[in-house]
Amino acid sequence: MFKAKILFIGPNESGKTVVANFLSDTAAENVGGEYRPTQGVRILEFESQPEGSGDYAKCEVELWDCSGDFKFESCWPALMKESSGVVIIFNPDVPSHLKEIETWHSMFISSQGLQDNQCLLVAHHKPGSGVEDGRLPLASHLARLPLIHCNLEEEPDEVGQAFRRYLGNVINTMSESREQEEMSIIT
Repeated sequence: MFKAKILFIGPNESGKTVVANFLSDTAAENVGGEYRPTQGVRILEFESQPEGSGDYAKCEVELWDCSGDFKFESCWPALMKESSGVVIIFNPDVPSHLKEIETWHSMFISSQGLQDNQCLLVAHHKPGSGVEDGRLPLASHLARLPLIHCNLEEEPDEVGQAFRRYLGNVINTMSESREQEEMSIIT
């Protein structure tokens, strides 16, 4: 069984913890709606059935819910070590998030040399959001990445399905990398 380490990164108050709790089927710790920022990182472990991952019916997921606070920047290289994929979560209602995700991309994706299919952009629409699921003005390097619009109140099943598709891409990439490594040892 494959084990995938997926980082959830992005600006403060973008909904990383809410999405992480939903996908890992973790009961919400903070039901009252009061914002409590993640300090450093939270690691959630669960099993999932990735879509389109060939022979791999299930995989273990380590979901690293990383703080969006730059005061933890010195810890980020340690968080990135051996990560299988990166999910950038942002709130499309906050104009500064569209610019800030470029920084997150540079620090976590470009620096690791991850392939586009190992990355996912999540436009998290909070309850009462005024932004539609239309096209967002993303920088060209971000526009190449898969993007899902996440509305957990209205379309929770679609969010889960999109994450399992993404996870399937990550597992396929891990499998191909493992096969290439094995072939290089043989030859």
